[in-house]
Amino acid sequence: MRLASFALLLAALPGLAAAALPVGAPAPDFATQVSLAGKPMPFSLKAALKKGPVVLYFYPAAFTSGCTIEAHDFADASDDFHKLGATVIGMSADPIDKLNKFSVSECRNKFAVGSATPATITAYDVVLPVKPTISNRTSYVIAPDGRVIFAYSAMDPAGHVRGTMDAVKAWRASHKG
Repeated sequence: MRLASFALLLAALPGLAAAALPVGAPAPDFATQVSLAGKPMPFSLKAALKKGPVVLYFYPAAFTSGCTIEAHDFADASDDFHKLGATVIGMSADPIDKLNKFSVSECRNKFAVGSATPATITAYDVVLPVKPTISNRTSYVIAPDGRVIFAYSAMDPAGHVRGTMDAVKAWRASHKG
């Protein structure tokens, strides 16, 4: 019953999330364990930024309806992000064994999902007020210089992929040649 009440509360508060890292802010560096295609591996934001922009999206919990929709949306767009040189990484407070399954079934082996530590959730200011041990739904695009170039928070998964894709395209267009 508690989970159902929590889900109803989230549905009733679609604007609850608020991205606290503004555009231009330095993105906090972090390293964590991620899963890609069901295989755990280390991930470092600093290393990923050497390859291009990073689309970092936080979501409350694997295998919940909104998070599954968002994972499918990012999976569908992942080839386009890759063509633009961007790395997509989803983050939640879920343990890596749960993420191993989520990365296969819902992320469709297209991008990595990682375990966000409480410190990372706090550093990115994505704490879900109604349940502070998990994150809200916030998407960032981080440029290779480590600065936030896009931030969007909404508990509704709609708009996260479109917004991050537009930001990556704009960044790519201004960094050609």
